[in-house]
Amino acid sequence: MSLRTRLSAYLVGLHTLLFVMAALLLIEQASLFVTVELLLMASLAGGFHLLKRALEPLGYTRRLHDLLQDQHYANRLAPPEAGELDELVALFNTLLATLHRERLEIGEQQGFLDRLLEATPSAVLVFDFDGGISLFNASAAALLGLEQARGKPLAAWLDGSALLSSTLDDVARARSLSLLKQLDTLTAGDARLLTDPAGRRYRAQRGRFFDRGFARDFLMVEELTAELESSERAAYEKLIRVLAHEVNNTVAATASVLDSLRYYASQLTERDATDFSTAIVAVRRRNVSLGEFIERFTRVVKMPAPELRPANLKEVVDGILWLNREQCNARDIRLEWGRCDSVPPQPIDIQLMEQALLNIVKNAIEAIDARRAQDAGAAGFVRATLENDGGRIKLSIIDSGGQLSGALQRQLFTPFVSTKKGGQGIGLMFVREVLNRHDCTYSLAPGFDAETRFDIWFPATRAGADVTARREGSPPAALAAASCP
Repeated sequence: MSLRTRLSAYLVGLHTLLFVMAALLLIEQASLFVTVELLLMASLAGGFHLLKRALEPLGYTRRLHDLLQDQHYANRLAPPEAGELDELVALFNTLLATLHRERLEIGEQQGFLDRLLEATPSAVLVFDFDGGISLFNASAAALLGLEQARGKPLAAWLDGSALLSSTLDDVARARSLSLLKQLDTLTAGDARLLTDPAGRRYRAQRGRFFDRGFARDFLMVEELTAELESSERAAYEKLIRVLAHEVNNTVAATASVLDSLRYYASQLTERDATDFSTAIVAVRRRNVSLGEFIERFTRVVKMPAPELRPANLKEVVDGILWLNREQCNARDIRLEWGRCDSVPPQPIDIQLMEQALLNIVKNAIEAIDARRAQDAGAAGFVRATLENDGGRIKLSIIDSGGQLSGALQRQLFTPFVSTKKGGQGIGLMFVREVLNRHDCTYSLAPGFDAETRFDIWFPATRAGADVTARREGSPPAALAAASCP
């Protein structure tokens, strides 16, 4: 029973009792009875009026409750008839106005945040209280291949309970899984440099904020490949130019002195002259090696801008396989073609691309030699494939060396990192520069059966481009081990 009902019942009961008492006591005095009855009726009416006024604040409170519950913050309460409630109604209206203004500000901020998240190139993921993804932008969906990700933790893609986007190719799928695995190990407050199987680098940071008193995490992933490569290139160029200048001056002066010392051999005894000449030749050979070592670095730094002309990729690869046929035959290493689609000519700088592919094939042959040193019965082959991969041209060099580990894979394409003992990583630096200047994407990763794959995707070009004249020195078409099947 409401307060209004109880108070109304009280007034009615009280006045009913008074009416009965007046009737019993004043029934013989008609004029006084009528007067008392009229006063009691006026008292009852006044009581109901005062009851209405007394309960009026409860009515405003109820209307405010309804407005808040329905989130009608733009509405206002009507001014009261009595001045006693002016302050209360003004307070309620001020509260509604404040809520309305804050709601507009939050809506504007949320709209701005949504547009900012969609426009930013960084991948952003926001997690709910249970660690599931509650918000992610388009960059995160593209980078990580997320599909229907809301409510799922990162581990869902690692254990197979959630699937990546079906539009991803094998390379993008491997990249997404690698990044998800690394991101899943980050804790709140961590910032780390990540790498994918293709050697591309990312800065990842996991932060935390509080929502309604509960902690929620977010992840930001920003690709740094171009920025880091640019800064590294500038630093390497400066360092290598200084080293090349100093070393070349020293090498030239040392070579001149060594050549002059050789004339003194005739003044020594035969035995001493032989030792003297042998020492001079050894030092001179080491001096020449030092000059060649610096020259390999300067070749990367001083690489000219590519001169793009349409070229037949099959002929380019045929030429490289032809150059290596003798040493591979001597080492019992098969040079062969796998799949070989008919593809349109590609605009490339033939000299730079040949040198890059020659480095890749040379690394493959040396990897096979390294594996045979560990396993004498291991098969040796270098296989090239050329295919039209969904409109993009894909060239792959596959070898049976199997010398690429997952940890080392993420460090390749940087100086002084190599799978070869004593290697400086200069060859892969050169390959990276050539492919980047041709706008190619690439991946160096372990394959099946202890194989290693170097995949190169050429940018989409116009079909039907004219092929330039056959290069001088191209291998014959009848090359048995290096021709398309």
